[in-house]
Amino acid sequence: MEYYKKLKTELHAMAGQMMDETVRVVSARPLSPQEAIGKPDRTDFPILKGKEVMVEAVFRDSRGHAFTDMPGNFQGSLQAVMDLDLQTHFERAVFIATINAVMRDAGKISNTVHCRDSDPKSCAEQFPAFITEHFGSPKIAFVGYQPAMLEQLSQSFMLRVIDLDEDNIGADRFGLTIEGPKNTEAVLSWGDIIIATGSTCVNGTIGDFLDKKPVVFYGVTVAGPAALYGYHRFCPCAA
Repeated sequence: MEYYKKLKTELHAMAGQMMDETVRVVSARPLSPQEAIGKPDRTDFPILKGKEVMVEAVFRDSRGHAFTDMPGNFQGSLQAVMDLDLQTHFERAVFIATINAVMRDAGKISNTVHCRDSDPKSCAEQFPAFITEHFGSPKIAFVGYQPAMLEQLSQSFMLRVIDLDEDNIGADRFGLTIEGPKNTEAVLSWGDIIIATGSTCVNGTIGDFLDKKPVVFYGVTVAGPAALYGYHRFCPCAA
């Protein structure tokens, strides 16, 4: 929980006097798959299979997104967000989405709204070049299941993939066997770099991937934390 305490301190510093402005509200709700991602070229994204939902926080005219496996609804002031215990994945999603929206409003970040339609394919096609530019030809420990990215990266790099979804564990995807969480340490040790879903800052596992070796987080969820703490983040097509 120390990680979230630090983020609360950052949010409080950014919000300043706005914490007490009752006319300023933060609303968060889960988006339907079509609202979140539109109609992409493929149907195997977790959000389209009902495995995840996208929470949208709105602050003033700015939006921030965060993935979670726990849907729900919330509306309240920034202070109400600060007062959340952050014990559940949904509360953390509201909190992280709010950080993204507040930082977007302040002009500190962009790309906080999930890409749609053909953009996920375009995003994935750009990823191999990004990895080559920054890291050369590394072995990749990939955390999470993002099929478009895995399909592209598997053509150029050696990968091992960890996922929490029981439906994926043990399955063959793009010539890769998806491994379960019990293999996490072995996979992380094997890889030269880690590519991890930004949703780790919602499910509470992000600390497992920091300070081990180079890490790239992908997606809209981690937009705010990445900017605050200097993480590598790949999310070129988000709005």
